[in-house]
Amino acid sequence: MRLGINLVPEDCARTAQEAERLGFDVAAAPEGFRSDAISVLGWVAARTSRIGLLSTVIQIPARTPVAMALAAATLDGLSGGRFRLGLGISNSHVTEGWHGTPFARPLARTREYVEIVRRTLAQEPVTYEGRHFALPLPGSEAGPFRHPGPVRADLPVYLAAVGIRSLELTGEIADGWVGVFCTPDHAKRALDAIGTGRRRAGKGLDGFDAFLSAPAAVGDDVEAAAAPIRPYVARFMSLGDRESNFYFRLATQLGYGKAAEEVQDRFVSGDAAGAARAVPLEFIDSTSLLGTPARIARKLTEYAAAGVTTLGISPYADTTEARIAVMETVARAHREAGLPDAVPAGPTAGPTAGSPVREG
Repeated sequence: MRLGINLVPEDCARTAQEAERLGFDVAAAPEGFRSDAISVLGWVAARTSRIGLLSTVIQIPARTPVAMALAAATLDGLSGGRFRLGLGISNSHVTEGWHGTPFARPLARTREYVEIVRRTLAQEPVTYEGRHFALPLPGSEAGPFRHPGPVRADLPVYLAAVGIRSLELTGEIADGWVGVFCTPDHAKRALDAIGTGRRRAGKGLDGFDAFLSAPAAVGDDVEAAAAPIRPYVARFMSLGDRESNFYFRLATQLGYGKAAEEVQDRFVSGDAAGAARAVPLEFIDSTSLLGTPARIARKLTEYAAAGVTTLGISPYADTTEARIAVMETVARAHREAGLPDAVPAGPTAGPTAGSPVREG
């Protein structure tokens, strides 16, 4: 199991440079209300030389599939073949309220989107007749376009997924998975569902990258270490209504349904601090790296045994230097747990490692 680092815009370059020094495999940038992933990763690409770059995740409703493919190909070329395209359908709250696009039939929409992205990256003439996307538009006299290159032929596509059907789709059509809020046991169940999708596509899990995000905080007092993580969990549990919130449903599946209801009730009433306090310590502890280096090493071993191939940590601390210290602790725990040093993942090797680059 390799290590990854989840970036924040404010100190993304410095953090990625330190992660590269420590042997982390990949630097990941989220996308949501406060920043986009491509800008952050573009800056990081210019300030690093070896570490992989992963979007976790670019929101499908925010860009057309061709625009997404163009951005991915450009960033991959500028970084020397280090980019991995992580995509996600987001949720109804963000899709309809923030981006103003429909959320209905998200799995079908994701399948069509990925097909068009792959077709563009393969430098094929981009024509498509789907339920959600049509290129060119029906009745248009415009002919099909194709990307002129250069484009990496095997630029990997990851999908964020929580539910069983979306996990199976991820296994079927993607090269990697982006997961969040998973215990080791839940990660194993998720990979079982992904394996179902892989078998449907006639593939195995060899070379498939299971990237799991996990908060990380160091300290002798586990409850104190968890304190800064509480607002983050409360916000995700409270996105939109309970029926459509993936993270609320996930907390319920893990046995924290009543607590999740209280978190959301407090959050929507304007009591964000109360919502954070209502997040169960057990939920945070079971889905994070908390405590002493020895305790963190044990948790890393559990995630590796569950089949996670890359653990992307989000270090929680007050300053950049303190976050780097968390990274150093996790890297040391990784070594002490006897886990292999970071090595490039199978589907993510760039042109310098022998992957072909197509030119038009």
